[in-house]
Amino acid sequence: MLVVSSAGLGIWLWINGQVGVGAIATATAMASRINGLSHWVMWESARLFENIGTVEDGMKILSRPHAIVDKPKALPLKVNQGAIDFEHVNFAYSDDKPLLRDFNLHIRAGEKVGLVGHSGAGKTTLTNLLLRFYDVKDGRILIDGQDIRDVTQDSLRAALGLVTQDTSLLHRSVRDNIVYGRPDTSEEAMIQAAQQAAADGFIPALSDAKARHGYDAHVGERGVKLSGGQRQRIAIARVILKDAPILLLDEATSALDSEGAYAHEYSDASGHVGIIIADGVTISASWERIEVNDSGFRHKNRTATSNDHDFTVFRRYKGTIK
Repeated sequence: MLVVSSAGLGIWLWINGQVGVGAIATATAMASRINGLSHWVMWESARLFENIGTVEDGMKILSRPHAIVDKPKALPLKVNQGAIDFEHVNFAYSDDKPLLRDFNLHIRAGEKVGLVGHSGAGKTTLTNLLLRFYDVKDGRILIDGQDIRDVTQDSLRAALGLVTQDTSLLHRSVRDNIVYGRPDTSEEAMIQAAQQAAADGFIPALSDAKARHGYDAHVGERGVKLSGGQRQRIAIARVILKDAPILLLDEATSALDSEGAYAHEYSDASGHVGIIIADGVTISASWERIEVNDSGFRHKNRTATSNDHDFTVFRRYKGTIK
């Protein structure tokens, strides 16, 4: 509109002999330039307001107060043996859907316990509560007799090593991902952890677009350049290197070949308290005790060992033996 108006006015003035052709050309070019700049300003203004909204949403998230904070006189957790107790625990993500009701579980020092049950039974919830991502509604959780609500969250999580089913890695080298929880470790200790996690078989063959190889190769955002099993093996190497007294393994070998998986990953876990979560019991069968509940942890769970009738029945139910 601006260009057309300028050209029309120039032609009218030229007809009346008030301007020359050069003035008309100059005015039309300037109007065209101003028109283009005005479109750019409007476009950038729209993007500016869009970015303001994004920043505002981000500030709301960053300024949100922590739902769970340490008590004013919270002390560091002292793990001597690693015994864990869930005492009369009640918990629900929403008030109308209780998940844990009067749940009790005692894990002795150095014991390896498998938690087996259907999806939605509350298995992963137990690890979330132990890590104190949520507080229990009633009851308490103890580690070596210390209520986890009375200790600092930093010391609590430093004592726990966690490997989950959905493992995400940093967009850094394999080395950086393994030593993430213990950056001051030696090269020899890092390689030994990778060997214990059976990750040394594929790491030397890794490479990236910048010709970095082996432990120096970058794994991509969230580890997209690796398979699910490779990501889990690197995560297992990381938790082995951390050497936390308590291991939490939430379907940590779901993407690995089942044969001998535990013999490789956790052969050096002796002396640690271990909790493994699984839908089936193929891997858990090598552990000392298995907590089985077909209907979830809302009701009293039962304990099964490899020689127990309940254990055999559950394995048949899951189709792991004939």
